[in-house]
Amino acid sequence: MSNKDTVKSKINEAEDFARKVWLAGLGAYGKSVEEAQGRYDKLSAEASKMFDELVTKGETLEDDARSKFQSTTNDVENRVADVRKKLGLDVDHSDQKIEELSAKVDALTEAVAKLAANK
Repeated sequence: MSNKDTVKSKINEAEDFARKVWLAGLGAYGKSVEEAQGRYDKLSAEASKMFDELVTKGETLEDDARSKFQSTTNDVENRVADVRKKLGLDVDHSDQKIEELSAKVDALTEAVAKLAANK
């Protein structure tokens, strides 16, 4: 082989090696893009799943809170009804009770006035 052929051979080897380095870099870039896309897809699916789970949990908590609020409201209403009943202020008879109490107050006022007049 001549000196010229040896130089051409070395240049061809260098070009092949440079091309292989370029292709390896390009392959590494392609692989990293594929991995990044795979991770993005996985994270996106997990985020969507997590969101759906959070919505479901929120609905459960909302239902529990609504149920407890309704239960508490019913308890308060029942207690108020019991107190009204014990005081004789049932809704059905409240006007009649007020009239009776008013009549008793009037009678007591009259009795006190008579006692005060006799002294």
